[in-house]
Amino acid sequence: MSLEQILNDDEKLAGLGADQLQQLVGLVEYDASADPFPVSGWDSLVWVVGNALQTSHFLQSAFGMELVAYSGPETGNRDHHAYVLRSGAARFVVQGAYDPDSPLADHHRRHGDGIVDIALAVPDVDRCVAHARAQGATVLEEPHDLTDEHGTVRLASIAAYGDTRHTLVDRSGYSGVHLPGYVPRSSTFQRRPGAPKRLFQAVDHVVGNVELGAMDAWVDFYNRVMGFTNMAEFIGDDIATDYSALMSKVVANGNHRVKFPLNEPAIAKKKSQIDEYLEFYRGPGAQHVALATNDILATVDAMRAEGVEFLTTPDSYYEDPALRARIGEVRVPVEELQARGVLVDRDEDGYLLQIFTKPTGDRPTVFFELIERHGSLGFGKGNFKALFEAIEREQARRGNF
Repeated sequence: MSLEQILNDDEKLAGLGADQLQQLVGLVEYDASADPFPVSGWDSLVWVVGNALQTSHFLQSAFGMELVAYSGPETGNRDHHAYVLRSGAARFVVQGAYDPDSPLADHHRRHGDGIVDIALAVPDVDRCVAHARAQGATVLEEPHDLTDEHGTVRLASIAAYGDTRHTLVDRSGYSGVHLPGYVPRSSTFQRRPGAPKRLFQAVDHVVGNVELGAMDAWVDFYNRVMGFTNMAEFIGDDIATDYSALMSKVVANGNHRVKFPLNEPAIAKKKSQIDEYLEFYRGPGAQHVALATNDILATVDAMRAEGVEFLTTPDSYYEDPALRARIGEVRVPVEELQARGVLVDRDEDGYLLQIFTKPTGDRPTVFFELIERHGSLGFGKGNFKALFEAIEREQARRGNF
């Protein structure tokens, strides 16, 4: 069964476990035994925020995520609060400093709300770390075990761009709710009657922004250290408007379940979205998270009803005869996409629907993408100009363009 068929079959989705759902975002043939740094898929996205309690509530109410675990002072963690939220295969860990002297407080003071750790599931932590070290990677945490009555998790961490890290996680010997030190915790508020319980099924990709001239070095890092392959490249007119420009390359692990587009600014007339991000995040970091949904219209409607703001697209985008000629038949009328501001793109493999939120924190940095794939393996190349012009309009309103 194809990814499109599974994501559009609620009965199939309901019968799949988290690990199976995680595989949906990259169904390709892959021999892990020949990979010196085998990555199975996403483990979790770990956030540092100014108020973990409120962010957790926001992700539950507006993003439809389920609270499943907690760590904090009540569990013996005197450093920070941490809430674990799930939606299908996607797992977010939201952390906020409890101790004013916590390193998380320093991280938030510098960067604002953002992703500190893109944790990856691996079958052999020691093997991955040994290869990474041999290739010159910075090992932040040596391989070690965390154990409780539910078993043992083996972990290690390596440095990525800026203050971002990759924690490597092997959960094969663990049956607990998240990690030792966490206890089960469920949502305490009632959703609106009829509100969808799950608005997205998996993480599709995570985009990183790096400094001018650093993109190729980080592409090389993922190639050499982690065995990722180059999946796509966008330069020049592909990824520019009349005023701003950037360059982007995409790397993916062997099974294509983990995809990292990497962006750097390009010289142009005005400040690009990457320049703005680097200025306000105070360095490189994860710019946005793409969330895979099987019904983007319902997801947008539900999130907008809970106050999530999306970038707007002018009517001229949908009324352009070239667009309709290029995209052909899609599962919903273009008028329905237009009513919500959803973008559409087609390539040789199929088509996709996508939309982007405005930044969800106080700083103009991190935002989200919703993506519904119907065969397409791309990233909406045909929409880049419309997207960047929408971002430029928001930058101008903020006085940062």
